[in-house]
Amino acid sequence: MKKFNFLFTAALVFGGLLFTGSINAQDRKGPPPNGERKGPPGGGHSPVQSKTLEEIGGYKIGDVAEDFSLKNVDGSMFSLSSIDNAKGYIVVFTCNECPFAKMYEDRLIELHKKYASKGYSVVTINPNVSEDNDKENFKSMQTRAEEKNFPYVYLADEKHSVFPKYGAVRTPHVFLLDQDMKVQYIGTIDDNARSAEKANIKYVENAIEALEEGKTPELTFTKAIGCPVKAK
Repeated sequence: MKKFNFLFTAALVFGGLLFTGSINAQDRKGPPPNGERKGPPGGGHSPVQSKTLEEIGGYKIGDVAEDFSLKNVDGSMFSLSSIDNAKGYIVVFTCNECPFAKMYEDRLIELHKKYASKGYSVVTINPNVSEDNDKENFKSMQTRAEEKNFPYVYLADEKHSVFPKYGAVRTPHVFLLDQDMKVQYIGTIDDNARSAEKANIKYVENAIEALEEGKTPELTFTKAIGCPVKAK
């Protein structure tokens, strides 16, 4: 009889635990019902570039980049040689939908406004462009450029032939070229993707200032932080 009572009591306790666990699971908060999420995407995947430059196989520091001809959102074809009196080029691979790309848009606008007059224009390229993707097709690029009033070109890498040469693996991913189109810096824009105000080190600006002084940038490489390039 005692053995039966013990087993009965144990069954009740175990059943109660299962019931409590079920309630907790139902009450647990998940993603917003509309699918929107503020800030960088979750999922446990690191936004930090994982491969080395050697593993990626694109340009290295000191390599001379090839010029290209890509369609701008205004419908014209654009090449780096289209920029008169350039002292350098701030080539940035970015896109419409990546949260990191969006967080850096205003900073890219300010970067262009600050340095284009000094000969260093921002040149953005979308490596994810695809007419099969309503959020990353050419029309959506035009819409985004108009919404944000981009003061720089926003180019479509439609054949997905330019970003592999550079070795762009994240959005955004920056390649600073000097006047001779030699790669002087590769990486991220600054040290705080979430907040421009809290950024302590402005990698791209520091590299440009070094070039302005006729020096080699002290720091030439940082790991890009953003969404993986998703070209199809």
